[in-house]
Amino acid sequence: MAFSGWIERARDRIKTRPAELKLALRVTIAGTLAFAITRIFDLPQGYWAVITAVVVMQASVGGSLKAAIERFSGTLAGAIFGGFVAAFVPHGSPLSLGLAIVVALFPLALLAAVKSAFRVAPITSLIMLLPPTGQAIGPLASALDRVLEITLGNIVGVIVSLFVLPARAHTLMTEAAAKVVSLNAELVSVFIDELTAGPKGRSALQKLHPQIRAALKKAEAAAEEAARERKSHLTEAPDPEPLIRTLYRVRHDLVMIGRAASSPLPTPVLERLGPSLTNLHRAARDLLLNLAKALQQCKDPPEDVAFRSALDAFTSEADALRADVMARELPGKTFGQVFALGFAFEQFQKNLSDLLARTEELALGRTNEAAES
Repeated sequence: MAFSGWIERARDRIKTRPAELKLALRVTIAGTLAFAITRIFDLPQGYWAVITAVVVMQASVGGSLKAAIERFSGTLAGAIFGGFVAAFVPHGSPLSLGLAIVVALFPLALLAAVKSAFRVAPITSLIMLLPPTGQAIGPLASALDRVLEITLGNIVGVIVSLFVLPARAHTLMTEAAAKVVSLNAELVSVFIDELTAGPKGRSALQKLHPQIRAALKKAEAAAEEAARERKSHLTEAPDPEPLIRTLYRVRHDLVMIGRAASSPLPTPVLERLGPSLTNLHRAARDLLLNLAKALQQCKDPPEDVAFRSALDAFTSEADALRADVMARELPGKTFGQVFALGFAFEQFQKNLSDLLARTEELALGRTNEAAES
């Protein structure tokens, strides 16, 4: 009865995860089908086809296509270069094989670091130099060797990542965050240009938004790794989550500013608000660019006095405009746009202050960590 109850609970949990169940079925079918095809054609190392089918299978068709293209391009590059090294670089002795591995790995590892689509190229190149020995030593011994080798590889990889040109996740996170902030500075410039000169920056926006999203995802991924480093007591740096949360809040504020800036201001309003808007643009851009440098260098953040002063001046001008007699002659949409713009910039200022505080925490944490070491 207890076993049947466990089966029933497991069945109920599976029913609540239809997407995961479909993915599991697709992975199973892909691996089994690849194995069957390799048997039909009697491929000598068909298990690589099975492994590739499982690795390529993603939650969506687009993801599977992307994984398949990347794996094929990486495999092709690794096979060509690895085959060249295997053919022309002697590797009969352990010493010569070690040198051949260096020759085969470094160029492809550099290629994979520059372009992630080729990340399997170094692996494929190694396969060309290090043929499998599973059939020669038997399945049980091969399985034991594989576990021991993978364990050894994990240990070596962690040790190297810690002591050979270490790239701490907090550093990668702050560099990605700095990229986000510098792109935000460009975004503010595009928005102000749209307010003053019309929607001429659409093409720039189409490039900036994907770049910002990619940088945010990179920062978020690095933050997850940084949190793992903190839990493992490898660093005493501050919790990375508040920085990522604040970056997303600033991002949302800029989306609000972009909506308010989607159409140019009428000439009478622009003549009134133009100078204060120009000063606000300059102050915001300078603050964001200096903040990006502070994040990248893990230094104290810049002062936001000039930005606050420019925002206060713009808000005062906007309030005076609404109280002016001229306001009666302008459409309500224009005043709604001015109000939305002022409100969005006020929210932007609040979250930007929070981002400055997070930057100060990171700089203080880096200083304390350096002092302790």
